[in-house]
Amino acid sequence: MGEYVTVVVHLKAKPGMEERVQEELARLLAPTRAEKGCINYDMHQGLIDKSLFLFHENWESEENLKTHFETEHIKNWLRVADELLAEPLDLTTWKKVG
Repeated sequence: MGEYVTVVVHLKAKPGMEERVQEELARLLAPTRAEKGCINYDMHQGLIDKSLFLFHENWESEENLKTHFETEHIKNWLRVADELLAEPLDLTTWKKVG
C-alpha cells in the first residue's frame, strides 16, 4: 500500500446531546466506507466521558480525502454539527513514518 493519509477527529457533544451526536455520526459510516479510497473509517466513544467521540480513518490518497469532504453526507453533518457539539471538531491528518 502506498503513502496513505491517516485522519484523527476528536468531537465533544454538548451536554445531553451525546445520543443524538452518536446517531448523526453513525449515519456517516456506511456511505463513507463505500467511498473510493476509504481504507477504514472507525468511530469510537469515550468509555468514561460519553460526550467524547473519536474517528480514526485511513485514505489511499489526499485526493480521496478531499473528495470525501465534498460528499453530501459530510456536508449534511457539518450543517448540524454546530448545534450538537460543545466545541469545534478537531481534525488532524497524519502520515506513517515508522
